[in-house]
Amino acid sequence: MHKILQFRDQTLLHRALTHRSYVHENPQQGEHNERLEFLGDAVLNFLSGEYLYRRFPEKGEDELTRRRSALVDEKQLARFAIEVGLDLRMRLGKGAILDGGFSNPNLLSSTFEAVVGAYYLDNNFDIEAVRTVVEPLFDAVPEEIVEVRANVDSKNRFQEWVQRNITPTPPKYLTEQVGGSSHAPEFIAKVLVGEKVYGVGRGRSKKVAEKAAAEDALANVKEKA
Repeated sequence: MHKILQFRDQTLLHRALTHRSYVHENPQQGEHNERLEFLGDAVLNFLSGEYLYRRFPEKGEDELTRRRSALVDEKQLARFAIEVGLDLRMRLGKGAILDGGFSNPNLLSSTFEAVVGAYYLDNNFDIEAVRTVVEPLFDAVPEEIVEVRANVDSKNRFQEWVQRNITPTPPKYLTEQVGGSSHAPEFIAKVLVGEKVYGVGRGRSKKVAEKAAAEDALANVKEKA
């Protein structure tokens, strides 16, 4: 068993593995993992940023930002989830399972974030304990994969365009769920610069919808150039 699954408080681990679709079908099971997902996302962003800052002392802010996005994007976090054995441990509702939830990148990545958040709590808010289990995962990602992903990240490319051509203030994203079920939601995102909408995108997760909005914005500004 991977160290990140070795918990003193097993109830924390169970909560981290519990998707809302499971709680919907089993309300007596208590809380789902979305609050832990929020915490884990913040922890991973900090640790990946600090990791890259140390590893690449010659890289500037823009390059480090792109690399961080690539290192903790949905696809990569889903791979981490499978690597540590979360895929078949996720507690999903029957509908989510029938829809292929055990191999769904969005569910896998979200669960990995939740487990990281739970591990942080289980270790009394000790960031070093989390670092020891996630940095080996970061180390195992081939450099060329991170580099390729970093160069194609649409959100970062649109932010660079905005800061180069309009304002130093980063664009903002307004994202909401517009349909789908509890285990297969659909989101729509709008990317704004000031009060002006530059792009709109849809996706099965907030991250995917926001990237689609950024791609739409890049296409729109290219057409006007």
